[in-house]
Amino acid sequence: MSSLVRTYTGQADRQRTDRNNIQKMSSVIFLLSLFWLYPGGADLWAQTSSGIPERDLRFEVRDLHSPCDIPPYDSRQEWSKRAASLRSQILMSAGLWPLPPRTPLNPQIFGRVDHEDYSVEKVYFESYPGFYVTGNLYRPRGKRGPFPAILTPHGHWRYGRLENSETASVPARAINFARQGAIVFSYDMVGHNDSFQVSHSFRGVQEELWGVSVLGLHLWNSIRSVDFLLSLAEVDKEHLAATGASGGATQTFLLTAVDDRIKVSAPVNMISGQMQGGDVCENAPNLRIDTCNVEIGALMCPRPMLMVSATGDWTTDTPRIEYPSIRHIYELFGEVGRVANNHFSATHNYNLASREAVYTWFARWLLDMDLEDTVQETPYEVDMPSEQMVFFNRPTPEGAKTQQQLVQYLIQSARKQLESLRPSSPAEIDRYRRTFEPSLRYALMAEQPDPAHVLAESKVSTPAKGEIHEDLLLSYRGSRIPAVLWLPDGSRPAPAVLIVHPQGSSILRDTSTNRSGTLVRSLLRDGFAVLAIDVFKTSRIPVDSRTPEEEEFFTTYNRSDDANRIQDILTALSYLGNRGDVTEVTLVGLEKAGLWCLLARGLALGIDGLAADTVQFDANDDRSYLRELSLPLIRRAGDFRTAATLAAPTRLLLHNTGRNFPVDWVQDVYEAVGLQNNFEAHNNKISETELIHWLRLGR
Repeated sequence: MSSLVRTYTGQADRQRTDRNNIQKMSSVIFLLSLFWLYPGGADLWAQTSSGIPERDLRFEVRDLHSPCDIPPYDSRQEWSKRAASLRSQILMSAGLWPLPPRTPLNPQIFGRVDHEDYSVEKVYFESYPGFYVTGNLYRPRGKRGPFPAILTPHGHWRYGRLENSETASVPARAINFARQGAIVFSYDMVGHNDSFQVSHSFRGVQEELWGVSVLGLHLWNSIRSVDFLLSLAEVDKEHLAATGASGGATQTFLLTAVDDRIKVSAPVNMISGQMQGGDVCENAPNLRIDTCNVEIGALMCPRPMLMVSATGDWTTDTPRIEYPSIRHIYELFGEVGRVANNHFSATHNYNLASREAVYTWFARWLLDMDLEDTVQETPYEVDMPSEQMVFFNRPTPEGAKTQQQLVQYLIQSARKQLESLRPSSPAEIDRYRRTFEPSLRYALMAEQPDPAHVLAESKVSTPAKGEIHEDLLLSYRGSRIPAVLWLPDGSRPAPAVLIVHPQGSSILRDTSTNRSGTLVRSLLRDGFAVLAIDVFKTSRIPVDSRTPEEEEFFTTYNRSDDANRIQDILTALSYLGNRGDVTEVTLVGLEKAGLWCLLARGLALGIDGLAADTVQFDANDDRSYLRELSLPLIRRAGDFRTAATLAAPTRLLLHNTGRNFPVDWVQDVYEAVGLQNNFEAHNNKISETELIHWLRLGR
């Protein structure tokens, strides 16, 4: 069997280490750590008089061990809005937004083995063309349908879906569920057992640009497994459930978060505020930025969910921390009876006691049985591996893709999907925006904040010759953004220009006199106010001595430097647009900052125009993004094409475009809205004089 079964080792050792570390954590550290996920936590840290923290809190790196919990939600409406956002974030993280087409499954069911009260069959079907989901289908015998159906992802046990030990037995629960009257599909993780087309450890930074990951493959396989079960005539389509432990629980609550066809669930020994999952299949870019498994697990609400936990792993505090937090969400819906917790004295497991707790929960909510006693497991015998392995003495299907072929297919499919939605009319532009604005937002994990949430400190300075400027410090959700605001003569409201440069505001000053440079002085003479900012890790902002990008799964929990810079631009735009002495706002990105500004412009509101240096960036080559920008998922979101489409029809100037920037795409969009004069592109870099002339024309 060892030659046929894909084994996974090392997880148990990591789990023991994680468990020991968790038990050392104090409740004080747990509470302090809540800041990193949610606004308002800055009250726990040193602040200036305006509430701005003394240190930019984005330098603090979160990882899978950073404790977290659900912030307090006061209403059903507040939670529902948050839940919709989280679902979009999960799908984008998994590379599944917009959703791929549901291509034919072409299922093959064969090799039936009959037992007295259940049967087992081998199954494979195509979640993507040429990529196969593999597993076993258990069906009741001697009972009349239609039957409820249960998905059972296996988790990181040594033998995958064939694991049959005292700690965890996947066949035991499948057999007993079938005996109880449910159809069960036990399917492989990618890289385990019969699913050997893609390595379980597969990971690549280029692939992450397109949202291609093992987690994304897992989630799509689970969604297509629901499709498969619903294709079976004897399945009761309104009674579907899912349960798994460890990594199988991660698959369970990610599936239930985005697919409401699952009506009942039981994630076992995984929903924790202390450890989020240490495997590559449980981590993908942006997945847990500003959130964690506790909040993701709560997306099951108001459907029935049983949380099974244990004293000997990271779910040790579930009864007093995670479960009450999720129960509160159910309270908002008036459905507290639909969530429960069973806590056992055991190590990390899906053992007999845990299985019987789930049998009892599913009997109530899935089989509609009103029981007072625990449903006990009946004795079982596991079939030989040869009777369970899908491709035992059987060739893989003709046309099965290799790992490289699958990656190429997924990237090409994303390209085709983007191109198929290329807008050529106002209606198509609206459709594109509805589809790809969320993609860009969750790829960048950025937003233009409510001005009420932007903090500001200012100190008015008056240098020589009457030039008036304000030294500012802006902040949103723990950031510190040094800035300088120059004001024109006179007290009347004025148009404003936000200028962003990779070297910060100092580049716009004459260091010998501390006065503004020629660009700012020219704009002031023309009656513009000018705001210059030092975005994340530029100019006066201290450089972090660590290199967190090198830490494992960094982008699962933290925004990249470039994403933080884009957020700073949006924060400054919000501040500037809310000033009573500003009539309109134009954004200018100099040198490489032009790329940040164009992406920020896609999410900005109330902006009158953008002039951006695109530094001859090759927007069609993944290698350019890997060299110049740290933004996973950006290509899946439509990159600069999406940002420019969202900017239309306001004024847009792109210069220094070179030969490989999508100028033709942008031109088509502006022509489609009949405002092609609002778009201007230059192959070479324009001069300061030309930039000032363009800004004047926009007044």
